[in-house]
Amino acid sequence: MVDYYEVLGITKNATDQEIKAAYRKQALKWHPDRNKSAEASDKFKEINKAYEVLADSKKRQTYDQYGADVFERGGARGPGSQQGPFTYTYTNYGESPFEGANSGGFSDPFEIFEQFFGFGSPFSSSGRRQREIYQVDLSFEEAVNGVEKEVRFGSKTRKIKIPAGVDNDMRIRFADFDLVVKVAPHDFFKREGHDIYVEKEISYALAVLGGTVDVPTLHGPIRLKIRPGTQSGSTVRLRSEGVPYPNSQRRGDEYIIYKIKVPQRVSSQAKRLLEELSSEI
Repeated sequence: MVDYYEVLGITKNATDQEIKAAYRKQALKWHPDRNKSAEASDKFKEINKAYEVLADSKKRQTYDQYGADVFERGGARGPGSQQGPFTYTYTNYGESPFEGANSGGFSDPFEIFEQFFGFGSPFSSSGRRQREIYQVDLSFEEAVNGVEKEVRFGSKTRKIKIPAGVDNDMRIRFADFDLVVKVAPHDFFKREGHDIYVEKEISYALAVLGGTVDVPTLHGPIRLKIRPGTQSGSTVRLRSEGVPYPNSQRRGDEYIIYKIKVPQRVSSQAKRLLEELSSEI
């Protein structure tokens, strides 16, 4: 899968100015009028595509969450295609937004994906009849894992397959109606995009001496090693243990945030030991 950041030679934390500077540098290097190598034309198109997405804040956010497949022509099955319960259309634009570059038109996400990712298409036809909007309520687990739900549409009930990884307030566009997703919060998992965060209390003794602790994940508890001298607020990243990206094999990460539990009362013996420890620190 193409990495737009890698194409421009920048990191995911790059600023708008850095993105623009990197684009100019790469476009100058690979412009077919200057570079006569066989791969120059395809490379130049790839650079334009990367800049087209990363220079737009909404498109960049969508790319960071869902990857390049949304923006690549090859990732589609063509006009009128279906992916799961969705019907989507392909949209082309005629004019390039790049300074001094002609990309020959560029693609935006399919209309269904624009709705699914939480922002509407500014290119929808005006005068279209108002669409019916319905709501589906999901638990945190149903949103993470995907589920088939019975949804009532007026006087009718239909079974709708919800893909894994949807988030609160996402809107899924079907042929003749929109479905808004409402996700209940979890007792201890906190979700940000496709990453999840959980606070884990550890004892003062465990933080000082080190040891092991069981922490929750979406797939069940796992045991982690605590390093001696762990500070409150220390964070451990569990790669690919977060929420899946819809219709993708990718997952976000899980972050464990350690909080040191300080007892409100201690015995006289414990107090003496703490005083001895304090004199050594």
